[in-house]
Amino acid sequence: MEVLRSALIFILAGFCEIGGGYLIWLWLKDGKPLWFGLAGGIILALYGVVATLQSSNFARVYATYGGIFIVMSLLWAYKIDNYTPDKYDIIGAVVAVIGVCIIYYAPRT
Repeated sequence: MEVLRSALIFILAGFCEIGGGYLIWLWLKDGKPLWFGLAGGIILALYGVVATLQSSNFARVYATYGGIFIVMSLLWAYKIDNYTPDKYDIIGAVVAVIGVCIIYYAPRT
């Protein structure tokens, strides 16, 4: 149950970071209204709060977020920006997920 809980928190944090960053990107790069940037900033701040919901320490949590966000960024770009990941994107994402699962979920003695 703890693995499912932490995975859901990682996904929620990913949506906050990627979604907030994407709104700021649209505001600054695509000329969207200021409220896009403001909303993005608020959502990015929520990411910082969501991260604290994890039960592990700061180093392990943020290292794991890095790998999860690699995958989520590629999925976001695929669904939202019509970006098609190539085989190296996919291989890299799989390697990252394997790495972060070892970092976060490996039993510690």
